[in-house]
Amino acid sequence: MKKGIAGQAAIVTGGARGIGRGIAERLAEEGCKVVVWDRDLAPLAGAGNFKPALAQQVDVTRLDSVESAFKAAADRLGDIQILVNNAGINGPVVKHWDYPPDAWDRVLAVNLTGVFYCSRAVVPHMRARGYGRIVTVASIAGKEGNGNICAYSASKAGVIGLCKSMAKDLIGSGVLVNAIAPVMTETDLFKEMTQEHIDYCRGLIPMGRFLQIGELAAMVAWVASPDCSFTTGAVFDLSGGRATY
Repeated sequence: MKKGIAGQAAIVTGGARGIGRGIAERLAEEGCKVVVWDRDLAPLAGAGNFKPALAQQVDVTRLDSVESAFKAAADRLGDIQILVNNAGINGPVVKHWDYPPDAWDRVLAVNLTGVFYCSRAVVPHMRARGYGRIVTVASIAGKEGNGNICAYSASKAGVIGLCKSMAKDLIGSGVLVNAIAPVMTETDLFKEMTQEHIDYCRGLIPMGRFLQIGELAAMVAWVASPDCSFTTGAVFDLSGGRATY
């Protein structure tokens, strides 16, 4: 019998648009009370029928911002069962020897340190209740190390290692930690990339197309559910046949 997530509360970082918005909408469709964290909440104004239970302006690179937002969310909704670490940026597309150091610092701060801060804030709450699901959006770039995006690749590789480490720390607590590793997904991030880079990434996918947000959100909804009960520290691929390990 399927164990659903209806009635649970879920925080989705970077949830105002793109992949995060798709995940937030899918969890809401499953009956979750969704809390959206984002630096810019303006895109929610055009969210159609999607109405989060709570929308908070949060900077995941600042621990104080994360901790105060989580306290407010828990005070409002009570138990928080799900955290989806989705907030991320792509950064420049350039050879590593020309990569701007300030861009490197920013990408690592958002994509990796942000995951650490958000997870660190919610884990004591979940441990105290003996249940939780943390799902982090990594990338196939974290496994393969894509050329011309060294900071993004490094940050996503770090996220995978962090996920596995946290999962081991939490064994026996009822809190499971997993990641997903998608290939390029059609979002607004395309605007930050060259057409050459986009074409190159498409060519690496055996299915010959990019991942759709709905496909990614469906995977997250399952990994975040009680049905995913015997897997932790794992990386679920969404690669269209590209992943080799």
